[in-house]
Amino acid sequence: MSQLPTSSQYNMRTWLTFLVPSLIGLFLFMTPVAIGDGMTIPIALMAKAIKEGVSSMMIELLTFIICLTAVLSLLAKVVKPSFIKKSFILKHLFDVNWLWLGIRLVGMLFIVLTFLSQAEIDIKPLLPEFLLPILNAITSPDTGGLVLNDLLPILFSVFILAGLLLPLLLNFGLLELVGTLFTKLMRPLFGVPGRSAVDCAASWLGDGSVGILMTARQYEEKHYTEREAAIIGTTFSAVSITFSLVVIEQVGLERYFAPFYLTVCLAGLVAAIIVPRLPPLRFKKDSFIDGTKRPEHAESVPSGKTLFGHSLDVALAKAHSSPGFKSTLKEGLHNAFDMVFAVLPVVMAVGTFALIIATYTPIFQYLGMPFIPFLELLQIPEAELASQTIMVGFADMFIPSILAAGTIESDLTRFIIAAMSVTQLIYMSEVGALLLGSKIPVNIVELFIIFILRTVITLPVIALMAHWLVA
Repeated sequence: MSQLPTSSQYNMRTWLTFLVPSLIGLFLFMTPVAIGDGMTIPIALMAKAIKEGVSSMMIELLTFIICLTAVLSLLAKVVKPSFIKKSFILKHLFDVNWLWLGIRLVGMLFIVLTFLSQAEIDIKPLLPEFLLPILNAITSPDTGGLVLNDLLPILFSVFILAGLLLPLLLNFGLLELVGTLFTKLMRPLFGVPGRSAVDCAASWLGDGSVGILMTARQYEEKHYTEREAAIIGTTFSAVSITFSLVVIEQVGLERYFAPFYLTVCLAGLVAAIIVPRLPPLRFKKDSFIDGTKRPEHAESVPSGKTLFGHSLDVALAKAHSSPGFKSTLKEGLHNAFDMVFAVLPVVMAVGTFALIIATYTPIFQYLGMPFIPFLELLQIPEAELASQTIMVGFADMFIPSILAAGTIESDLTRFIIAAMSVTQLIYMSEVGALLLGSKIPVNIVELFIIFILRTVITLPVIALMAHWLVA
């Protein structure tokens, strides 16, 4: 390991380059602020302001973006025009493989049909009668309408801000400082670098999508190996405190929020320790995106240095070599375009399809049946009704709480379902679609297996806590 300069050898400019952007990033992404009866972070408030500012044209804008992405991707694959081939960013955004091209085309189909339905443009006379039920399933307020109206607008706003502002956290030494400090905790417990603690905190205080975007970016920049990126993306992109409050309010148990969130944290910790040690995460390659390995002593503290002193030296070295304002802004714009054009079509396609299955088929109810004996063993009341909510969380995290609020009388069972839906973590209407749309090396089958593992591992912990805490 090459010897780093010590903190005393850096001038004031390097110290300010480290401190100012890092403190601004900490404030925007990780500082809790009170809003109403809950908490959020400044970046979420800014995203909400953007969403409200363009609300009058948001649906049209999203439809245009997803259609443009699909059309340019089709051109790049079939026609291969020179303006795409000669542009690094256009080639990166639109020259995708056939699978992702198909998903983008499906996303365009879904959003166009949903947009036309909401604009009250009747295309039913143009379609054969056997396609009308499919059209209704795609454009329903519970499927395509939910993704287009409720999910995509906030994701669009978060992507724009996160893309532009994430370099404040990533480029100026903050992650190097935190990562070196926390490696002795995160590595033995979870098998990941200490810098992943920042991803987790950003998710916990703000939104899981922010954590995934941070993880994907660091994987592409060779800070995480394939295995580490897959673990962090499926384990530490936790649901925010704010949304946890929404879930517990949905089942009418907001008076239990403190024990509820304690339960969620404990169950999530247990899952984070166990799931990475099981397939499929256990068998992920421990190499970077380009196939190289992490240097053997990359995380060790040099002799003669304290942990904090070495952490500060690593952070200042990063700040000293950081790009200037122009390069950082260019990187931020690239990030934002990458998120908006690459991920939104995937969320529209995969999220809508998952919600169609959950809403119009009994598949998730059938999949939940094997859990009935497990629920009865855990002495959970109304086990049969509860089983119907377990697997539907793979489509969308909020659906189990909606079903529980409408059909289940037991406070204990509603508490368990709400906590379980949060700790399952993988749901295709957002987190799953974001993971699939990123370069993080996981596929939909692996996500489903991880979802099952998290369910089986966290359910006994949640049930034990519920029997103890819920009157």
